[in-house]
Amino acid sequence: MSGAVVVDGLNGRSNPFMKLDQGDKIQAYYMWVDGSGENLRGKTRTLDSVPDSPDDLPWWNFDGSSTNQSLGTNSDVLLKPVAIFKDPFRGGDNILVLCETYGPDDEPHPTNPRHECIENMEKAAELEPWFGIEQEYTLFDAHNKEVYCWPRYGFPGPQGPYYCGIGADRIKGRKVVEAHYRACLYAGVMIGGSNAEVMPSQWEYQVGPCSGVDMGDHLWVSRYILHRVAEEFNVCVSLDPKPIDGDWNGAGCHTNVSTKPMREEGGMEHIMVAIEKMEAKHKEHIEAYDPSGGKDNARRLTGAHETASINEFSYGVAHRGASIRIPRSVEKDGYGYLEDRRPSSNMDPYVVCNRIIKTIAIDED
Repeated sequence: MSGAVVVDGLNGRSNPFMKLDQGDKIQAYYMWVDGSGENLRGKTRTLDSVPDSPDDLPWWNFDGSSTNQSLGTNSDVLLKPVAIFKDPFRGGDNILVLCETYGPDDEPHPTNPRHECIENMEKAAELEPWFGIEQEYTLFDAHNKEVYCWPRYGFPGPQGPYYCGIGADRIKGRKVVEAHYRACLYAGVMIGGSNAEVMPSQWEYQVGPCSGVDMGDHLWVSRYILHRVAEEFNVCVSLDPKPIDGDWNGAGCHTNVSTKPMREEGGMEHIMVAIEKMEAKHKEHIEAYDPSGGKDNARRLTGAHETASINEFSYGVAHRGASIRIPRSVEKDGYGYLEDRRPSSNMDPYVVCNRIIKTIAIDED
């Protein structure tokens, strides 16, 4: 399959059948967010031609009773294609298709937050909202029980040398990270960078800047690619906000946001107004910032390990223990963006970006 990204799994074998010619057909992998609000599902169908846009693709359906999205007595949930990316695993003209979920009445499914996100991004269109998200994650073994390459009995050395580190004694899983990065570039995902994180076997990559609802689309597809790449290496990816108890960093999804007035001369005034509005809605944001309504994040946002307390709102310049961080360069320039450090690693980007834009651009109270 010409153009496909080659990923060499740990077993050292490749799939020779992927080299077979597929004639004039293409494979389209339809993916959607399931009822958990944090997991992706997907299945493949054959198409006769390459679509020019998502509107050219047929709607499809799936058994929602198996994804916590319906009952078996009325199980069909509809899939509406909304975004197309190149498929880095099958290559050629094959595609990844991100979908929204709809009910049998053709109305957005209750587990479809993208629809409301679009509506509010359109209301705020004149402000030209931009987002950038920093996705942290942790690699686990194939059984998803032990952190990847940690000692079988005991723990690695204390945190310190692992962040942006180099060397086999400090870095585990770099091949997974590099394969994911390249696959995202191939697919057309707006990946901006990657780095090793503070806890060993924990990593981060950045997606954006993206405008409006595109942020959610690109982050969800980047997550799919990450999990699929990890399959090839026989490892698991955890988005748990606090994967290991004790003196270890948790995992977040720091969300950078700006509007056009923030990015222009004098933008600091608009940044501070946005922060004041976010402080007034702190409780609502915490409830939206992980799929459990805040319970998952409560294990992470303790006030330690580069986090703020979940119960208190704070902000500061270059302060990684604050709810909102204003980058040092933004303070110096007087304009730019703010970083919301509260969202958890398993957050839904549609929900988070929607909540932010509602607070800073739409809510009047």
